[in-house]
Amino acid sequence: MPPFLIISGLISLGLIVHCLKTGRRTIWIYLLVVMPLAGALIYFCVEILPELMGSRGTRTAVRGLRSTLDPEGDLRKLENEVKITGNVHSRQRYADELVRLGRAREAVDVYKSCLTGVFADDPKLLLGYAHTQFAAGDAAGARASLDDLIGKNPEFKSPDGHMLYARALEAEGNSEKALAEFAALAGYYPGAEAGVRYAKLLNRLGQRPLAREVLEGLLERAKYAPAHYKKAQREWLDEAESEMRSS
Repeated sequence: MPPFLIISGLISLGLIVHCLKTGRRTIWIYLLVVMPLAGALIYFCVEILPELMGSRGTRTAVRGLRSTLDPEGDLRKLENEVKITGNVHSRQRYADELVRLGRAREAVDVYKSCLTGVFADDPKLLLGYAHTQFAAGDAAGARASLDDLIGKNPEFKSPDGHMLYARALEAEGNSEKALAEFAALAGYYPGAEAGVRYAKLLNRLGQRPLAREVLEGLLERAKYAPAHYKKAQREWLDEAESEMRSS
C-alpha cells in the first residue's frame, strides 16, 4: 500500500477516535471513512481548529508569531489610534508599547503629554511615567517622579512602584537606602524577585551570611509552593540558585 494512503488512513483513524471520545456527531465517522483526506480536512477545520483558536495558549502563540514576523505591528495600530482619538488612554498604551520595543526615550515625551490637566496627578500615569524614565536610563528622574506620586497620592499603594523605587535608589548609588527598601519588599512582594534583588545587593555590600539566609529561606518556601508559582517564578528561582552558588 502506498505510504500516502497509510498516512491518510492513520490520520482518519485518529480523528475517528477523537470524534468518539469527545461525543461528536456520528456523521463525522461516516465522512472520515468514505472520504479520508477531504473528511479529515473538513473535520479539523470545523471541529478542532475553532477550539484551538479559542484557547489561551493558541492565542498567545499566534500573538507571539505575529510579533516575531511584524514586531511593530501593534505599535502602528496604537499610533493610528492616537491620531484618531488623541485621548490619554491611547497615548499611554502607545508609550507602553514603545517601552516594550526598547524605545523608552521616545515614550518619555508621550507620557509627559498625558500628565496634564485633570490627569496631572493621576497615580497610575505617574507610575507609568516613572517606569518609562527608568527604562530610558534616568534613575534619578524615576525616583523623583515616584516621590511626586506619593506626595500627591499618599494613600496609593503599589508593590511594583515600591520595587521601582528600590531599584532606582540602587541605580543612583544610594545602596544603604535601597537595601532598606528591598528588605521591606522581600517581606510582602508577590514572587521571588524582591528576595533575589535584596540578596544580590547584600552580597555586593559584603553581607554574605545574611544574603545566604535570605536565599535559603526563599528557595525553601518555593519547595512547598504550588506548581503554577514555580513555573511563573522559574527565572527568579534559577537566579536565586545561581546567587547561592556564587556566594
